[in-house]
Amino acid sequence: MDYLIRPIKQDDNVVISRIIKEVMTSFDCVGDGYSIEDPEVNQMFEYYNNDKSAYFIVEQSGRVLGGCGIAPLDGSDGTVCELKKMYYLEEARGKGLGKQMLSVCLDKARAIGYTACYLETVERMVVANKFYAAQGFEKLSCQEGNTGHGGCDTYYKMML
Repeated sequence: MDYLIRPIKQDDNVVISRIIKEVMTSFDCVGDGYSIEDPEVNQMFEYYNNDKSAYFIVEQSGRVLGGCGIAPLDGSDGTVCELKKMYYLEEARGKGLGKQMLSVCLDKARAIGYTACYLETVERMVVANKFYAAQGFEKLSCQEGNTGHGGCDTYYKMML
């Protein structure tokens, strides 16, 4: 079946919030210091609906399977974006959707004018870490910016 990658719509807020919370909970990434607590989780459309951010949804036959976005990295000089909220239902994983979605996000980041893309994750998300490294992200020794995600222990950056 075909998959559609499209910009988020306001009607997607409830389902993408549920997906983010489901995936993060499955990896025990719950509580202070994790992005599950970010205020935007319940209002993704509103948060990413500006000229410096974008969030994309992947769907199949009208059913939302996950999403990923970019936004300015808090505390940076404005040239670095953060890859944010890249979460997919288990049934959508391993199908190449992450690679397609990442390409869409990085193309948008370049179009906005960002020169680098940063991301944070946790070491126990082994498949995600392998994915980021395979896509050209370089592992960093410490956190950048002011994300408030003290629960994260793994950091990557890619020059665009």
